[in-house]
Amino acid sequence: MLAIFQSFGMPELAVILFIALIIFGPKRLPQVGQSLGKALREFREGSTEMAKTLRDGLDGTEEGKEKAAKTEDKAEEKTEEKVEEKAGKTAE
Repeated sequence: MLAIFQSFGMPELAVILFIALIIFGPKRLPQVGQSLGKALREFREGSTEMAKTLRDGLDGTEEGKEKAAKTEDKAEEKTEEKVEEKAGKTAE
């Protein structure tokens, strides 16, 4: 993920931020940044949970399989909650 940002220099980032400022305006820009940060954090948490689930499932033990199933169910519930939450916000 960090490799993407290494190809951008300061002038490129300044242009991107300027365009975002024009599109969203100064009042909404902090909200957009906050939403983007939350989305990235949730994606990171979900990917680590999925990797852990796969590792536990590949262990082949019954306990590992049970943990994997529970973790997968929790991840699905979180995803559904976030989708419903975002759908509610867009309806406003």
